[in-house]
Amino acid sequence: MHDAIIVGGGPAGLNAALILGRCRRSVLLIDCGDPRNAATPRTWGLFTRDGTPPAALRAQGRADLARYPTVECRTAEVTAARREGDAFAVVLADGQTETARRLVLATGLHQDLPTVEGFDTYWTRGVHTCPYCDGYESRDQPLVAYGHGHAGVGLALELTVWSRDVTLCTDDRADSLSEADRARLDRHGIEVADGAVARLAGNGERAERLVFADGTERPCHAVFLTPGGCRPSDLITQLGCDLTPKGIVPTGDYEGTNVPGLYVAGDASRRVQFAVVAAAEGAMAAFAINTELLKDDAA
Repeated sequence: MHDAIIVGGGPAGLNAALILGRCRRSVLLIDCGDPRNAATPRTWGLFTRDGTPPAALRAQGRADLARYPTVECRTAEVTAARREGDAFAVVLADGQTETARRLVLATGLHQDLPTVEGFDTYWTRGVHTCPYCDGYESRDQPLVAYGHGHAGVGLALELTVWSRDVTLCTDDRADSLSEADRARLDRHGIEVADGAVARLAGNGERAERLVFADGTERPCHAVFLTPGGCRPSDLITQLGCDLTPKGIVPTGDYEGTNVPGLYVAGDASRRVQFAVVAAAEGAMAAFAINTELLKDDAA
């Protein structure tokens, strides 16, 4: 039995494995190799690695782990997870079962895009979810906040940090905005486009304009989606984790969950979805696990 199994090999999982490896804990890190940011060209906002391609970060993370003999990295898919007494068992796609005293789910989230033609084509090349991650590269260009209601208003106002040319597109949801909402947006120079969106058009490399169902067009260098449209791993629900209305896990100070011995680190937990924050969450979960195991062994 391993001291810990970590499912997910992004910043959270890799850093959790690193800290536990330095504690000389036996760790199995399992990653299926299909990250949410696979199509993302660069990772921004990461100290000393600003602009590094995500695949290069992951490769360096695995290389760092190679110096720790108690850490094993395995490329595989975990199809199921369950409690077994005070421990955990995970089932791999090939039917093999691995067990551990503690379990870290660093599985991130699955991104569901709106069913607008072109959104999938320009995902990460003009369609984004996080202006902190991708706003700077679209600074001073025409930006669109795609959403409605309170979330849409908030996102549109947030985008004014990066551009003064911001439009809130409600996609045929005019009734989602109050008069007070519209007045507030107007005070900040934000236009509202209530028409139904037909497609996002571009040059094949970059988004350029939104095309509406009535044939009108609006320049658009980037579309930012309101929070939502993300699903956690089935493993999280299989193990009985609590979820917030947004579909994330309300973890504690050290990424613990309502399930004893189970930790969730990275985008599926409650904090902002930055790579540097995910890595920190992995470290905190590892610290908590090592502390718990010390107490268990001393009992």
